[in-house]
Amino acid sequence: QAQLVESGGGLVQAGGSLRLSCVTSDDTFSRYAMGWMRQAPGQEREVVAGITWNSDSTYYVDSVKGRFTISRDNAKKTLYLQMNSLQPEDTAMYQCLKCVGKSCTAVVRRGQGTQVTVSG
Repeated sequence: QAQLVESGGGLVQAGGSLRLSCVTSDDTFSRYAMGWMRQAPGQEREVVAGITWNSDSTYYVDSVKGRFTISRDNAKKTLYLQMNSLQPEDTAMYQCLKCVGKSCTAVVRRGQGTQVTVSG
């Protein structure tokens, strides 16, 4: 099965930005909704953003609206998450998701994740 491989995480100061990427060799990439999920230590996982297969609609959890932007390049089989105005509460492991629907209520596959740490 084709993997989802995330990159772009790291340590950033509050107010800074990061851009996460998720690349795959999955030939069905362009036919599925995709999303990003995060999990912080001791907290439940939450889907922070999702996008339809053709990018015509997106979903964001309230806490990241106006700060995060999800996008995709189907030709490159790559998903992105641009994260601006990062805050310490954004610190988490971020995983790329292959989903059913932009809200990712059903997850077909997830990547290993990339760590985002925001220092205050």
